[in-house]
Amino acid sequence: MSVTPEIQRKTVLYGLDEVPKPFLRSLGLGVQHVLTMFGATVAVPLILGQALQMSANQTAILVSACMLAAGISTLIQVNFGSKLPIVQGTSFSFLGPFFAIIAATGGGALSMQYIAGAIMSGAIVEMLVGYSGLIGTLRRFISPVVIGPTIALIGLALFEVGAPMAGQNWYLAGIVIVCAFLFSLVLAPRNNFFRLFPILLAIVVAYVVALLGSVSGIIAPGTPGYVSFEAVASSAWIRNPVTVVFPWGMPKFSLAFFLATLAGFLASMIESFGDYHSICAAAGVADPTEKQINRGIGAEGIGCFVAGLVGGFSNTSYTENIGLVGLTRVASRYVVNVAAVVLILLGLFSKFGAIVATIPGPIVGGVYCTLFGLIASVGISNLMRADMSSQRNQMIVGFTMFMGLSLPAYFKGVEVTIPGAQWLGDIIKTIGSTGMAVAAIFGLLLDNLIPGTPEERGLTGR
Repeated sequence: MSVTPEIQRKTVLYGLDEVPKPFLRSLGLGVQHVLTMFGATVAVPLILGQALQMSANQTAILVSACMLAAGISTLIQVNFGSKLPIVQGTSFSFLGPFFAIIAATGGGALSMQYIAGAIMSGAIVEMLVGYSGLIGTLRRFISPVVIGPTIALIGLALFEVGAPMAGQNWYLAGIVIVCAFLFSLVLAPRNNFFRLFPILLAIVVAYVVALLGSVSGIIAPGTPGYVSFEAVASSAWIRNPVTVVFPWGMPKFSLAFFLATLAGFLASMIESFGDYHSICAAAGVADPTEKQINRGIGAEGIGCFVAGLVGGFSNTSYTENIGLVGLTRVASRYVVNVAAVVLILLGLFSKFGAIVATIPGPIVGGVYCTLFGLIASVGISNLMRADMSSQRNQMIVGFTMFMGLSLPAYFKGVEVTIPGAQWLGDIIKTIGSTGMAVAAIFGLLLDNLIPGTPEERGLTGR
């Protein structure tokens, strides 16, 4: 990095190579990173655990696997990848493809085996894109006109799982929604605590209400919203080392599922590219070199492959933790390594995952309603970098977003049969059923085939 320690020290309290002392200070700063990414990392396994129709014990394993994968991926990224203080965690970019896989395979351990296969095969592609230096070449073809609708469809394509799950108990879901808005938009400007943990705090408030209702009998056992600790009591303190790798069984591979997840990897790589620049700015160092970016993307691929091995979901860089570095002015790699070790320990303790798994479905539904719309708006905000007064861009964006919603609805009731090549029919149906994959394909084709200036497409300033 082309920044001297003296220059960096003016912008941060602890630079990249500095170690906060005593160790308890480093531990506290590391735990703060874990708490910052905790809500999003736990939300993904809870969201998909419901769709997978998993038991409380299975959901506990899923949460633990995601924590373990995040910790290992962070260690790889910080020490061998970009070597920047950037935390890795479970990515929302893959929700659409994973929901499509679950719908096609029926849920449970079987779906997780296919998801593991799709993650591991896609991770190999990400490694190749990173370590071959291809990411720099691909960026010329991916403008905000493509990125915006693709990311927006991560959230918008999941509209069918929001209100229906929240509606199992609107009181609890409503508490999550109201608190999320209250904490993030009203109280956050006044208090950093609410700015860091708005979703996590909203879940905690709703969970306490659900727990009190369950203990008092207001919420009856077996009804939506009831908190049961049976899985916590029956789970072991530490996970069986034999089942840490491939806890759902050996992975299964499908070309259709592999192609569907590539849209998630594309969105994740583009997001991480921006995050590497953001963390350098927050850490007070020069912009990342092309070599750093390539190593970072390659390391993310390795992290995703590890996630498939331990039964978790794909990982990516976490923007919220970059914000924490900017807020605390602590850019120490040592601190992020401490956070990674804490994540690994949490992933190995079954009781932790079991406690998280007691969160009732309606509360998770409230998180759906809050976060999925936010993801969509993040995608739409990417369009600000393009000229959206251009009729060219308006038509491309409108068409890709509409088809990203409409084609999956069409494919729900259609079986694609191709005599002698049923594998091709399966691929078409899986990709056509995944909103963000549809948006990415149409966006890439139209944006690169239809003439447009770099300024119009939002490619200037890269």
